[in-house]
Amino acid sequence: MTKQFTAVMSAEVDQSYGDFRARREATVWQRWNRVLLLLLLLAVWLVIVSLFVPPYKKLKIGHADIDKLQAQRDEQQVLLSKQTREVNLLKTDPAYLETIARDRLDLMKEGETIFRIESAAAQADKRKESARR
Repeated sequence: MTKQFTAVMSAEVDQSYGDFRARREATVWQRWNRVLLLLLLLAVWLVIVSLFVPPYKKLKIGHADIDKLQAQRDEQQVLLSKQTREVNLLKTDPAYLETIARDRLDLMKEGETIFRIESAAAQADKRKESARR
């Protein structure tokens, strides 16, 4: 009976070891499959990202260009409105026309005192002009 018991136990141990070995080999292959699936998904994600990044960069550059052009347009509109106002004043307001003419020609009325306040940039320009002469 001991021989039979030993044989039965030995057979059961061999069978359980075989099952353990089969399960171990299966988990190894399952792990490799998971790793390969993960690498495949990563590769697909990288391809998708690489397809969408260049157009996205162009879109951002386009938006920056649009913003810059809109800022220039706004500056030009402000300049246009200032010049339009000045033209209207020159056409309709004789007092404004007289003031501008006297200012540009450096003339003054009798008894009038003129005070000129110049910016630092204008003073630097005058110094450069006098140094050239």
